[in-house]
Amino acid sequence: MALQGRSPSTRTRTERRNALLAGYRPLAGVHDELIGADGQVRPQWEPFLAEWCAFSPDELNQRFGLADRHVRDTGVSYRVHGDLNDGDPTAGERSWPLSHVPLVITGAEWQTIAAGVAQRARLLGTLLDDIYGPGEMIADGLLPASVVTGSPDYLRPLHGAPGGGALQIYAADLGRGPDGRWWVLQDRTQAPSGAGYALENRLALSRAFPDMFRTMNVERLAAFFQGFRAGLVASSSRVEPRICLLTPGPLNESYFEQTYLARYLGFLLVEGGDLVMREGRVHVRTIAGLKRADVIWRRIDGDFSDPLELNAASALGVAGLVQAVRRGSVHIANGLGSGVVEARALMSFLPRLGERILGEDMILPNVATWWCGQPRERAAVLDRLDEMSIAPAFRSAGGGHDTGPVIAGELPAAERDALRARIEARGMDYVGQEVVRLSTMPVLENGRLQPRPMTLRVFAAATPDGWKVMPGGFCRISDEPDARAVSMQSGVRSSDVWVTSDAPVEQVTLLPTPDRIPIRRITGTLPSRAADNLFWLGRYLERTEATLRLVRALLGRLIDTDPTQGRNETLRRLANLLVAWGASPGGKAQTLLGQASAALHGLDQYGSAIASMREARRTASVIRERLSIDAWRLFGDMQQQLTLENGHEPSEGEAYEIADRALKSLAAFSGLSQENMVRGPGWRFLDIGRRLERGIATCRFARHFAETTAPMDSLDALLDLTDSQITYRSRYLLGASLQPVLDLVMLDPYNPRSVAFQVDRLDTEIKDLPSLTEDGMLEAPRRLILKLAAECRTAEAARLDRTSILLFEQLLMGVSSAIADRYFLQNTGPEGSRLTGIA
Repeated sequence: MALQGRSPSTRTRTERRNALLAGYRPLAGVHDELIGADGQVRPQWEPFLAEWCAFSPDELNQRFGLADRHVRDTGVSYRVHGDLNDGDPTAGERSWPLSHVPLVITGAEWQTIAAGVAQRARLLGTLLDDIYGPGEMIADGLLPASVVTGSPDYLRPLHGAPGGGALQIYAADLGRGPDGRWWVLQDRTQAPSGAGYALENRLALSRAFPDMFRTMNVERLAAFFQGFRAGLVASSSRVEPRICLLTPGPLNESYFEQTYLARYLGFLLVEGGDLVMREGRVHVRTIAGLKRADVIWRRIDGDFSDPLELNAASALGVAGLVQAVRRGSVHIANGLGSGVVEARALMSFLPRLGERILGEDMILPNVATWWCGQPRERAAVLDRLDEMSIAPAFRSAGGGHDTGPVIAGELPAAERDALRARIEARGMDYVGQEVVRLSTMPVLENGRLQPRPMTLRVFAAATPDGWKVMPGGFCRISDEPDARAVSMQSGVRSSDVWVTSDAPVEQVTLLPTPDRIPIRRITGTLPSRAADNLFWLGRYLERTEATLRLVRALLGRLIDTDPTQGRNETLRRLANLLVAWGASPGGKAQTLLGQASAALHGLDQYGSAIASMREARRTASVIRERLSIDAWRLFGDMQQQLTLENGHEPSEGEAYEIADRALKSLAAFSGLSQENMVRGPGWRFLDIGRRLERGIATCRFARHFAETTAPMDSLDALLDLTDSQITYRSRYLLGASLQPVLDLVMLDPYNPRSVAFQVDRLDTEIKDLPSLTEDGMLEAPRRLILKLAAECRTAEAARLDRTSILLFEQLLMGVSSAIADRYFLQNTGPEGSRLTGIA
C-alpha cells in the first residue's frame, strides 16, 4: 500500500517541521541529542527530519500503525517481575513499548562508542580469566579480595575450571553527561538481555520507514548476530555443534526475546529439565533419546545453573553442569561465574585495572564510584551522603533493605539515618556514585517532539575475529530526570538506534552463501518438552472445538422456530454433556442460554471454550519459537473472540455467532498446520494430540446421542457435532437412523471425523516416530494403536453399544498415556532408562 503521495512543496515541509519542533525545549544543564548548544538541529538529525516532513500527519500515523501492528501481531512482549500470572505465561505480559522516534548517531561518533565498549569487554573478559585463574590482580593489590569473594556471583566451585568465567556476550548501559561525553552506568556480564528486542525495534521501524533506512545509510544488525553465532560455533570441538539457549522458562521477564533469538539464530531452546548429565557430558532429552549438547547460551543466573554444586534450591539448572564445565565437555556462554564483574563495587577499580591489564586508559569511563568497603572511601561517601546516589555494591547486598539506587538526599530523615547506619555497619555492601543527569532525545507526543531522558544499551560479542559491537542497540527512554529511573520495569519506552554512514551500507544476512549451504530436510532435534507441549496444544485446540460444536448445536436448536420431534430431549442431552465436561455449572436455576454462555465465556469453568483456549495459548507460548506469526495471531484472535466484553450477556443469536466465528478461526489454524507445517516430528505430535482428542470426543458424543432409545433429533445432533451431515445426506435418502449414523461417525475410515479415521492417522504418525531400541520389538504406543486399529476394522455398527464405544474411548486414552510415558517422561520408567544412540 502506498502511503505517500506526491512530494510536498518546500513550504509544506517547512510548516510540518515547525509543527514538529514547536515547543521543543531542551532541559537546562543536560545534553540534548536533537538540539545543539547553539539552538540549532544537530546535522545528523537533518536528513531524518527532512524525510519525516515529507509525510503528512495522517501518513505518519498510518506508518506508526504499521510498526505497532508488527509489535502486536508478532507478540513482542515483556513481563515485569512480580506481575501476577497464576502460572499462566501469557498473563501479565505487557506489549513492548516502542517509541516511533529512533536515536540517530553518526558513524564517526559510533566508532568511539564501539571502541570503548569493545575495550571494556576485553578488559572484563581478561579479568574474569584472572579471577577464576591465577588471581594476579588480587595478589598484586590492584583488586581487594573482598570485592570478589564478597559477591554472591563469585562461584568458588568454578575456580580453576576452563571457561569458568568466559565472556561471550557483553552489554554496557551508557549515559551521556552534560558535557556530551558517554559514561558507562552499568556493566552486564551475567546474562545480558535486550539484543533480541533491539532487533525487533529495528524490524518494526523498518516496516514503517523502509526508504529511510536506505537514504540515511543506516548500519545493519545482522553482521553482529552472524559474528556471535560464529563465535559460539568456534568454541565447540565439533564442526557442527548442537547449540542450546537455556531459558528460565515462560514466566521469565524476557522470555519472548529468548524464543525469538533461538528461532532467529537456529538454536535449540531448552529449559533445565530438558538437559541431563550422562557420562560426564550434557545431553538434551529428545523424543529419539539423549543428544549431546555442545554449547549452552544461558539466560539464567550462574548460581542457579547447578543445584548440585551451587544453589541447591534451584529448579532451573542442570545437576552436574559444573562438573561438565570442569571437564571441558561443554562450553557455557557466558561462563557460570561471569556475573562477578557486574558488581558496582568493581567499577571504582576498573581504571587502574585497565592500565595494568590492557596498558590503556579507558575510552569510556564509568560513572564515578566509591566502594564503601574501604575506610577512606566510606568516609568520603558519608561526608557527601546527601549529594550521592547510594546503590548495592553487589547483587542482593544490603540484607534485603536496598534493591536499587537511591538519592540519599531525597529520602525522609529517618530512612536516611537508617541508610547511614547500614553503611557504617557494613560498608562493603554499598557504593556511592555521582548522580548522573542523562542526555535527552526526542519522543513524539501529541504530534510534537518533546525531550526525554534516555540511556543506551550497547552489545558486544566475542567472534573468531575478536570483539564485535552491534552497530546500534536500543534506547530506554524515561520521564524521570535521573538514571536510576531508567528501567524497563518502570514502564518506560524503548527506541531503535540508527547509526548512519556516509556511504551505502553492505547488505548482510545470516543465510550462508549458496556454495556453502548443506542440504537438509529434517529440522533437527525435538526436545521431549517441546513434543509434550505440541501434543497438548493439539488436544486443547480440539477440546475447544468440541465445546464450541456443542454450544452451537444447542443454540441452533434454541433459535430454530420450527422444532423437530425430540428436540427437548436433545437439548437436555446437550446441556448435560456441557455440565459433564465442566463447561457449564448446571443446576435448575441455569437457563439453557446461561449454560451456553458459561460454556463459551466462563473463566471459572475449566471445560469452557475460553478456558481451553487459554490453556492452548499458554501451551503455545512455551513453544513460541516453533510457531509462525500467523498461528500466534490466530490464538490471540480466538481468545479475544471468546472474551466477554464489559459483562454484556449475549442473546441466543449473538452467542451462536460467537461460537461460529471461533470455529472458523480454529479451521484457519487447521489449514495453517496442514498446509504450512513441515511434516516433521513436531507436526506429528501436534497431529497426534488432535487425533486423540477428536477420537475421544467423538466416542463421548456417540455414547450420549446414539443410544437405542435416542430420538431422531439426537442422531441429527450427533451428525452436527461430527460435521457429518452432508456426507450422511448424500448417502442416505431417509432421515437419521441409528446404525448408519454409528457406522459413519465411528467406523467409516473415509470420514475424516470418524473414530476409525483418527485411528488410521494415529497408526501412520506413531509408526514414523523414532524408536529407542533396535531389537525389532514394538514399543507400547505402537502396540496399543495396532490393537485399536484391529478393533475398528473388525467392528460392526449393529453390535456397537455404550459399552463397546466406551472401550474404544478407553483404548484411545491408553494410547495417550503410552505416548506420554514413552516420549515425554524419559527420566522415568523402564523404557526411559534404555538410553541408546547418544549423539
